[in-house]
Amino acid sequence: MIDRALVREIDWVLTALLLVNTAIGAALIYSASFYGGGGFVWKQILWAALSFGIFVLTISVDYKLWLLLAPYFYGLILLLLLGLLVFGRTIAGARSWMSLAFMGGQPSEPAKIAVLLILARLFAEYRAKFLSFEFGALGALLAGVPMGLVILQPDFGTAACFLPLMAAGLFLAGLTKKTVVVFLVLALVVGLLGWTLFLKDYQKQRLETLVKPSQDPRGAGYHVLQSKIAIGSGGIAGKGFMKGTQSQLRFLPARHTDFIFAVLGEEFGFAGVIGVLLLYFFFLARLFRSVGQSRDRAGSYITFMTASLLAFQFLLNVLMIVGVLPITGIPIPLLSYGGSSLLATYVVVGLAVNVKMRRYVNV
Repeated sequence: MIDRALVREIDWVLTALLLVNTAIGAALIYSASFYGGGGFVWKQILWAALSFGIFVLTISVDYKLWLLLAPYFYGLILLLLLGLLVFGRTIAGARSWMSLAFMGGQPSEPAKIAVLLILARLFAEYRAKFLSFEFGALGALLAGVPMGLVILQPDFGTAACFLPLMAAGLFLAGLTKKTVVVFLVLALVVGLLGWTLFLKDYQKQRLETLVKPSQDPRGAGYHVLQSKIAIGSGGIAGKGFMKGTQSQLRFLPARHTDFIFAVLGEEFGFAGVIGVLLLYFFFLARLFRSVGQSRDRAGSYITFMTASLLAFQFLLNVLMIVGVLPITGIPIPLLSYGGSSLLATYVVVGLAVNVKMRRYVNV
C-alpha cells in the first residue's frame, strides 16, 4: 500500500493533467449531447469517479504485483473476447459489448491493459542487446491473438490500438535491421490479405472516399465532410459553448464519441483547439519523460507503452477528424464519451504513475 514517503513521489502534475482533460471531455460531451438526451455526461461523470477509484487502487499496489498477475489477467481477457463472439451485444455492426449492470462495457479496452502488462513482463526478462526474431515473434503473437479476436467482432479501430503496444515493446527491446525488414514484410502481407479477405465493402469505401469524400457526400464521405464543416465554421474564437450548429442540429454524427474534437473546433474555434492540443501535449510529454525515471526495465516498458498507446489514439482520432485518415471509430482518450475507454485510460496512466513513484524503492 501507499505510505507517506510514496505519496510525496506521486506525479501530481500528471495526475492533475489527467483530471483536467477528463473535465474538458465532460464539458464537451455535455454540449454535444445536450439536445439529444441520454444523459451521457452523467454516465461519463460516474465512470470518471469509478475510474479515479481504480486509479488510486492501481497506484496503491506495487506494479511488480500487477506484472506477476499479468498471465492470469491475459488469460481471462482472452476468455471474455472469445465469449463475446457468441454472447456479445451487437452495436454499430460489431459484437463487442457486454452488459455491466445499467451500463455497457467493451472487454477490448481492458484487453489493452492485459497486453501491455504481459509484454512488459516478457520483454523485461530479455537481457540481450538486440531482440531475436523468435522472441519478437512471441511478443507479436501475444499481442496478435487478442487483436485477432477483436478483428473478428469486427472492430478494426480498436484492434489497431494493439499495434502501438506491440511496436513500442519491440522498439524498446532492440530490433535488428533484419528483424525490422521481416516484420515490415509480414505487415504488408497481412495488410493485403486483410483488404482482400476481411475488410467489408463499407470499410473499403471509407478508404476510397478518403481521397475524395465529395464523391459520396451522403454516404461514406458524410462523416468527414460534416466534421470539416464543423471545424472550419468555428473560425478563430468559435461559436460559443453549446452554440455549434453542426453539433446541436445533429448534422455531425457520433458527436459525443468519435467526433468530439470537431465539436471542440466548432464551439471554441482555433484558439480552443490549440489550447486543448497543448494540454494534451503536456500530458503525453509528461508520460514520455517518465520513461527514463524507472527503477527497472519492466517499469520503462510500462510507461513507454502507455505513452505510445495514448499518443497513437489521440493522433489517429485527430487525423481522422480532419480527413487525413479514414474513419476508424477510435475515440480520444479522456475527451470522448465511453466508460470502458475512460477506465482503461486511468488504469494505464495509473500504472505509469505507479512506476515513477516507486523509482527510489530498492529492486
